Amino acid sequence: MSRDLADGLAPDRRYRCAGCGNLTRFDVEVVERTRRFLHADLSGVASVEREEVLAREVEAVICHWCGTGEHVAVEAAPGAAPTPDG
Repeated sequence: MSRDLADGLAPDRRYRCAGCGNLTRFDVEVVERTRRFLHADLSGVASVEREEVLAREVEAVICHWCGTGEHVAVEAAPGAAPTPDG
């Protein structure tokens, strides 16, 4: 997985499929390692009160419409600050 596809998860970035033009639907396979603080009530029902992501790795980004990841790229999201290279 290239680093630029992982960066597509950043708030100022987005995915684009150059094959079909899709901007909105992607199947993103992610592996995460998290630490969760669980709070259980006296009946034993637990809920997550706090979660910290310790590690995240994007394994694949696949266009939901054309079914391939070959043409998926990352670009600046609308309204994002311009980058020095463009």
